[in-house]
Amino acid sequence: MEKKLIISPSPHIHDNVTTQRLMKDVIIALLPAFLVSVYFFGINVLSVTFVSVGVCVGLEWVLQKYVLKVPPTICDLSAALTGLLLAMNLPSSIPLYMVAIGAAFAIGVVKISFGGLGSNLFNPAIAGRIFLLISFPVAMTSWTLPSAGFFVTDGETGATPLAIMLHGLADEHTPQQIMADHGFSYFHMLFGQIGGSFGEVSVLALLLGFAYLLIRKVITWHIPVTIFSTVAVFTGIFWLIDPSKYPDPLFHLLSGGLMLGAIFMATDYVTSPMLKKGAVIYAIGIGVLTCVIRYWGSFPEGISFAILIMNATVPLINMYMKPKRFGEK
Repeated sequence: MEKKLIISPSPHIHDNVTTQRLMKDVIIALLPAFLVSVYFFGINVLSVTFVSVGVCVGLEWVLQKYVLKVPPTICDLSAALTGLLLAMNLPSSIPLYMVAIGAAFAIGVVKISFGGLGSNLFNPAIAGRIFLLISFPVAMTSWTLPSAGFFVTDGETGATPLAIMLHGLADEHTPQQIMADHGFSYFHMLFGQIGGSFGEVSVLALLLGFAYLLIRKVITWHIPVTIFSTVAVFTGIFWLIDPSKYPDPLFHLLSGGLMLGAIFMATDYVTSPMLKKGAVIYAIGIGVLTCVIRYWGSFPEGISFAILIMNATVPLINMYMKPKRFGEK
């Protein structure tokens, strides 16, 4: 009896891992930080998140169904995750119409116009945040200070530790004096009692999410740990040269959106390199650019710009970091 050889295109190995399951795991990993932000910043967190997620999901459905004429893919939860990440990168006091504009830009311009999930060059949540920062700089840098109350809707505003440190150093104060004068410590930065976007303020909650993603094998350690190590080495060199002018590495690791960006956005499958060697190069670039912007840029924070810039290098990194073909010497 003649046997037939069936030839089919890749992939030849299948798994039960779906896009929906991966997105769901990332959303679950974000819950500790989200719940901490609700505790510290109140009901505004829920309204900002509702608008961001609602616009992202709704606009993706409309564009796919009526513009692209393709079956909507909102059930894969990628649009919902984009909305959640964008919201967690915003101040809790930002006007809701600005949230809607940022969400529309993230989905309509950055994701769908490039072809949808899997085709976008830039991380939509990061791009949405930067678009809002450039368009509405005052609103995007008016940070509500934590006040621990669910029904808080109009809290006191203040600067982030990074901004406070930047201005204090410009006035020739030492990092230790600046932290003492403004009443914040590493303990506050670890547990969320500081100003900033509501998703970035609790480092401990973000690290819990990181552990969950590693256990579930949604991401690997290579990108986040390389970013942390690069920032620690870069800032550590300057701190050792002159500790009276430069904060220590721990301050840089605990402040700003470094943890949120490194764990949840730099690791995006679509906009990060495919291979581990490429991922390390990509992460080193993010770490170095973050420090350069923090030290010499016009913004106190640099992780968002660093990720967006390195997103643009991913096709080139993938081109030069291809695995060897089967049988190639």
